Amino acid sequence: MSIPADLKYTKDHEWVRLEGDIATVGITHFAQKELGDIVYVEVETLDQTLEKDEVFGTVEAVKTVSDLFLPLSGEIIEFNSGLEDAPELVNSDPYGEGWMIKIKASDLAEYDTLLTSEAYKELIGA
Repeated sequence: MSIPADLKYTKDHEWVRLEGDIATVGITHFAQKELGDIVYVEVETLDQTLEKDEVFGTVEAVKTVSDLFLPLSGEIIEFNSGLEDAPELVNSDPYGEGWMIKIKASDLAEYDTLLTSEAYKELIGA
């Protein structure tokens, strides 16, 4: 199971890649595997400013719908429009083409509170 060391993680199975004050967010390989085949990703919070841990969207799999939680406070500045036509990218490439949103982070100190890859592995028992 892939858990890249250069990313940070949440207990809700989102990953974060921080470049300056822009954070790219998606769900982990573990999460997509648990959900099964992703059929739809909905993010209605584009251009909104949310607090850490607020729901920013949902991911729908064949058998379930799951909320997506914001890992860092900030403004959601971009949605991966490629997921509209190909939500299965979340399954096939969760850390690459399957990313979900980009955030302009408002509190970079929150990044340091996220899980390292080692702590995330411990969380999921990998």
